Amino acid sequence: MLRPPALLPNNQIRIITTARKVSLDEVELAKNWLISLGYVVSYGKTVGLEDHQYGGNDEARIEDFQAALNDEQVKGIWFARGGYGSIRILEHILWDQFIQNPKWLIGFSDMTIWHNQVNQFYGIQTLHAIMPLTFPKASNESKQLLAQNLSGHFPSIKWQIHLSNRYSGATEGEIIGGNLSILYSLLGTKSGFNTNGKILFIEEVDEYLYHIDRMMISLKLAGKLNGLKALVVGGFTDIKDNKIPFGKSYEEIILEHTRGYNYPVLFGFPLGHIDDNSPLALNSRVKISAGDEAKLEYI
Repeated sequence: MLRPPALLPNNQIRIITTARKVSLDEVELAKNWLISLGYVVSYGKTVGLEDHQYGGNDEARIEDFQAALNDEQVKGIWFARGGYGSIRILEHILWDQFIQNPKWLIGFSDMTIWHNQVNQFYGIQTLHAIMPLTFPKASNESKQLLAQNLSGHFPSIKWQIHLSNRYSGATEGEIIGGNLSILYSLLGTKSGFNTNGKILFIEEVDEYLYHIDRMMISLKLAGKLNGLKALVVGGFTDIKDNKIPFGKSYEEIILEHTRGYNYPVLFGFPLGHIDDNSPLALNSRVKISAGDEAKLEYI
């Protein structure tokens, strides 16, 4: 569970995209915010690049990400946006120099590809957090927490008790996960993930209820819901239904497929495609409890 070094004043953070295209204008507010914190900001060549929906073709995105990973002057990589595209270049990225000189990888959604790879195979922590594209709508609290995390401080995350919670006491373990669709896409691949003894975090956006059901069943059949210390559910945003209603909410779907397992299932975690997208250091060891409020503490 290696935590990359805290960023210091005048350290360089590079903004790139490994997924959808993004313009210079769309990342300017985030760039200015980093500068206000005392960091130096550089852009990868994929910022402003366009190849249909992607921030450049696969070769350009591979080269840009690899250059950022290998550059010892770059102390953090902030992915500009999600969407789709990172899995297309996953097998072409070389991690040798990154392993020798770890740096924070920051983002969420499609960036679950990189979180999983680095957490599972190299034991290095990453930051599930807001991105430059989502920065303008992000809550002040999520920005403040990200600034603290970058500087090496990791306050606890607190949220309100959810009526759908299934709670069986405090628990602790390494926390992994991210976007449910991305995790689902990795099942059965050589970049799959181990959940045994872990706390699994999931979030989702713009999905149909029946597909959430399918993905949860697939995780269960693959054994990914066995042996968890807890399942923590973040934002499930803009969830859709068919003309003929599916008949269950996403909360009911998740509770159905975790029935029989003796671990906490906690909803309402303030992470995901929501304005209050609190940063989370994935692959950290944490303690989760729920009294008058739910709380995640780094240990």
